[in-house]
Amino acid sequence: MISGDGIGPEIVAEAKKVLDKIGTKYGHSFLYEAILMGGCSIDATGVPLTDEAIAAAKASDAVLMGSIGGNTATSPWYKLAPELRPEAGLLKLRKSLNLFANLRPAYLYEELKEACPLRDDIIGDGFDMMIMRELTGGLYFGARKTEEVDGVMTATDTLTYSETEIRRIAKRGFDIAMKRRKKVTSVDKANVLDSSRLWRKVVEEVAKDYPEVKLEHMLVDNCAMQLVMNPGQFDVVLTENMFGDILSDEASMITGSIGMLSSASLNETKFGMYEPSHGSAPDIAGKNLANPIATVLSAAMMLRYSFDMDKEADAIEAADQQVLTESYRTGDIYSEECRKVGTIEMGDLIAARIQ
Repeated sequence: MISGDGIGPEIVAEAKKVLDKIGTKYGHSFLYEAILMGGCSIDATGVPLTDEAIAAAKASDAVLMGSIGGNTATSPWYKLAPELRPEAGLLKLRKSLNLFANLRPAYLYEELKEACPLRDDIIGDGFDMMIMRELTGGLYFGARKTEEVDGVMTATDTLTYSETEIRRIAKRGFDIAMKRRKKVTSVDKANVLDSSRLWRKVVEEVAKDYPEVKLEHMLVDNCAMQLVMNPGQFDVVLTENMFGDILSDEASMITGSIGMLSSASLNETKFGMYEPSHGSAPDIAGKNLANPIATVLSAAMMLRYSFDMDKEADAIEAADQQVLTESYRTGDIYSEECRKVGTIEMGDLIAARIQ
């Protein structure tokens, strides 16, 4: 378990509470090991992620994470060299564990329809999509440098994708689509980028092995517009690292609260790292205000994908749904006529409803 920074320790504690209730109810015993990563690791060891932490993560069956990082404007962590900042630890861990596939669901709860920023006529019958983001290639992992060229400071970032990297994420995306509504929207910038042209070519090759799945291509700028114009059209959205980073945040916001959305990062085995889609929210840390639902649902994804405990994952999701149906809300999703609760209370309510 990586509690991390900001609200991380609070929300991970509630996820652990729910997992312990699952263990009691279904006869499982979960063994937890705490791992430092991010700002708390910088404070303790001088680096955002140690080799010992990586080894501990590799030795586990799965990793459940809270959030990392702090206020980029005020935190001393962001005065360090880029490779020593909190987020560098997360990038290093993803690479070390070969977590190439990031799954971020975005769906609309009927109970939270009022919190959705889109008009009712746009929402329609709601939406339920899975953003499938390639996680270990592309711009974030390419060579980079800032240097003086002809007397002018010049920065260079390199965007590289191999056919192998594209093929494996595409196969994972089509596999997920087969279990959903059998549609893949591959998002690229093939009108400009060579990497996107290769992406499109390889995705089309993979699609031939999945004749039941409908494939469509969409340019990233159009996709950003379509997400707020007609979100119901999407099933699986397959895309590269930076596009996926941006689009998944956009998709999460149209649900009404990023505090509700889980995510999974998987490699080629059953191993995965599970974390909420939101950040560390240092402004509300330690105040019992954070919404733990995304982290609790990330724990449910962990049970489903890494432990093959579908029944137990269903139980967590049903308990979460029941709490919302009973009108309990943390501050980020609160509206009049609902019952406002804090982080700890929300964890207690979900745990108590595990059947």
